[in-house]
Amino acid sequence: MESQPVINVSSYENRSVLRSEKEFHDAAKRNDVEKMQELIRKGVDVKAKNKVGRKALHWAAGMGNEQALRLLLDHDTELDSEDVFGMNAVLLSSWFGHHKILQILVASGAKLNCENKNGLNMLHCAAQRGHVSVMQFIMEDLEDVRLDRVDKSGKTALHLAVEHGQLEVVEYLIGFGCAHDVKDKEMNTPLHLVARNGNIEVLQKIVETGVGLDEKNVDGWTALHFSADGGHSECVRLLLESCCDVNALTHKSMNALHFASRHSHVTTARLLIEAGINTDSLDSQRTTALHIAVLNNHVETVRLLIDAECDLDACDGRQQTALHIAAEFGRQDIAEMILIAGVDLRVLDKQGKTSLDVAARGNHISLVDMIIKADRFYKWEKDNLSSDSDSWAEKNVTFKQDHRVETRHIRSVLWRLATEYLKQGEWKKLAGQWKLTDAHIRAIEQQWTGTKSYKEHGHRLLLIWLHSVTMAGENPIKGLYEALVAIARKDLAESIRQKANADSSSPKKCTTM
Repeated sequence: MESQPVINVSSYENRSVLRSEKEFHDAAKRNDVEKMQELIRKGVDVKAKNKVGRKALHWAAGMGNEQALRLLLDHDTELDSEDVFGMNAVLLSSWFGHHKILQILVASGAKLNCENKNGLNMLHCAAQRGHVSVMQFIMEDLEDVRLDRVDKSGKTALHLAVEHGQLEVVEYLIGFGCAHDVKDKEMNTPLHLVARNGNIEVLQKIVETGVGLDEKNVDGWTALHFSADGGHSECVRLLLESCCDVNALTHKSMNALHFASRHSHVTTARLLIEAGINTDSLDSQRTTALHIAVLNNHVETVRLLIDAECDLDACDGRQQTALHIAAEFGRQDIAEMILIAGVDLRVLDKQGKTSLDVAARGNHISLVDMIIKADRFYKWEKDNLSSDSDSWAEKNVTFKQDHRVETRHIRSVLWRLATEYLKQGEWKKLAGQWKLTDAHIRAIEQQWTGTKSYKEHGHRLLLIWLHSVTMAGENPIKGLYEALVAIARKDLAESIRQKANADSSSPKKCTTM
């Protein structure tokens, strides 16, 4: 039951009462007994109800106004009258925690086994709202009160107390011997509800009762799933320390890491990984936590999963790897992390496309170039594993566009070469000299900017090549000179050598031609 309908019933509440009856209700709300007596003497209808079925007795009980209530009891014997929400004076006094009012109503003969439209009784109302003194009166002074009675959703007082974080009530109910493992209509135990709510103190109390930590609800969720989904890291820590099943699966085969990744709860994900959760678990859609994190562009979660050495080549239901997804949506930061970690760029999705094909199809130009750079770099690394070259991991590898000051001059030279001097088709000849694959060339050509597209294609090729030679520690001027000569453009080779060497700050000049 929501709290709003109990007392705040909106502006239409007075439309069905006369002016004098509204004044009577207002007087009951503020405990103005003199005004109430004056209106009674004038013949006001003490039992008049507004449009939501609320009368003065309801207001006095709900507001905790003892004098107004006693006056009304002398004139209104219909103590159990309900408003449209099924709330009567007894339930209202329980809901708002008016212990004395409840005592008066009980002594006056009010019905005790009442419940509202949602099936909430006195105990439910007091438990949900955290009124321990009212609960003590109900449990210790009244007869035939069922501690574990459920409302229409199957919830007991303990369910409602933990769901709303009422620590004192939880302690009282546990001490009074309530059942700890009753399941509501969605098969949630109190543990499920407090895990979803994220109240660590209440969770601690429930865990201490020895309840089953791995009980599943109607969807197969455990308490750990709820806490992970909500990002309640302290609750996750407590459940893990209490030896819950970190790899428990829902009916959709999702583990807690799937939920943490979906919402980028990094701290929670780290706790789960440290506890040994299966980072490569596939849900019913064959997606891993990494697929979910990439799809939702959760960069920090992706980094965490990569550091945990998850399977970067795992395929989802569409046979897509995480890199396929990054390529499809143009997620450069994530793609670079994956590329630096090292992946199999040959994996094909259900349409027979590599991640390079997917990036090219989406016209994600920078990402296309990154994947080509990575592909060439992987080959270089493989060929140089036994050499004296430094490990690529120590080279501060990046596959993004080069904006370094030390390469500014050579990049300027390459721009002029591509846009002013190379003829149509010559960039492909250079690509052949530098051993780019047909797939690389097709991916570059996917970009279309008009009849002069070849200029842009050539520029991209030159920058991809520059990345390769600089990462390999080779002389770019020498390599460019040799390639131009090989495609019968010695004139350009000599011109480029002169322009490149004109930069006095260039660390590498062409001294052997």
